[in-house]
Amino acid sequence: MNTAIILILGIPLIEIYLFIKVGSQIGALNTILLIITTAVVGIWYARYEGFNTLRSGMSQLVKNEVPLYEIVSGAAITFAALLLIIPGFATDIIGILLIFPITRRIILNKYSKKYPSKKKTEEKNFIEGEYEDIEDKDGR
Repeated sequence: MNTAIILILGIPLIEIYLFIKVGSQIGALNTILLIITTAVVGIWYARYEGFNTLRSGMSQLVKNEVPLYEIVSGAAITFAALLLIIPGFATDIIGILLIFPITRRIILNKYSKKYPSKKKTEEKNFIEGEYEDIEDKDGR
């Protein structure tokens, strides 16, 4: 099956199952309050981490360095905030893992090893040299 179809069908089913299980243990009102609390605290912390990432990226730009990790980290924080807004326990767990810098770095390093960097492939096809414009005798 296609991965997108599995995710579209699987995530709501997992969330409904977890809502039923947690709701039967702590009660319906407590479950709703827990979901709201994780969303509010998660969004607040995502904002805090987002500003830290922005500050770190700006300092790298001042040093004339490319803030590649900060760009990817900012995208991960945005995705984590989206997961925390969506009601559910499974999405909250994934969102919380992406918000904390330690687990975010582990997750990003794991997935970045799967993709080769463009810099290495460009260096293989690079030929250094000098050139000089030569004009014909006609002045062209």
